[in-house]
Amino acid sequence: MVKIGNIELGNFPLLLAPMEDVSDPPFRAVCKAQGADLMYTEFVSSEGLIRDAARSREKLDIFEYERPIGIQLFGSDIEHMRQSAEIATQVNPDLIDINYGCPVKNVACRGAGAALLQDIPRMVKMTEAVVKATHLPVTVKTRLGWDDNTRNVVEVAERLQDVGIAALTVHGGKPVQRIKGRGVGDPIGKVKKNPRMAI
Repeated sequence: MVKIGNIELGNFPLLLAPMEDVSDPPFRAVCKAQGADLMYTEFVSSEGLIRDAARSREKLDIFEYERPIGIQLFGSDIEHMRQSAEIATQVNPDLIDINYGCPVKNVACRGAGAALLQDIPRMVKMTEAVVKATHLPVTVKTRLGWDDNTRNVVEVAERLQDVGIAALTVHGGKPVQRIKGRGVGDPIGKVKKNPRMAI
């Protein structure tokens, strides 16, 4: 049985990933009808939320039939991430997810998404701030590392567990690959052996 906080997802759950310009409410409705066990919103900019930008606020629209559903946040500023977690919690999702995996230039160049794989202490502080800002389970999506020289997902998993995340999603590629090339499974296997949280 896969369990994230109090959310029971069965033995082999089907999860819908948070995808920008894809995971909107109509698409989620189709995926739910096809059996998705857990879904996420498109990722939401912490900067947009605290500025009350309409596009960011729209991404917080969730519906009862979608449950369980998570809201994914991304950003580079620890305090803004903390505040955005508080804002997201007010719409009552089932969990909050943090994006440390997006390799897209306009995200990573601002120090958000996968860029935080280059600054693990900052990633840990940001995660801890989000965990403390909400009563909901907090999960993280990340990658194996920034590049071949910094394949640090085992360290990331250990340190994020220590600050209270409930589950970790690991993308098997490096940010420089984007969606090309092959993923590498061995580091994920090492992380999976740790019994303290769902992978």
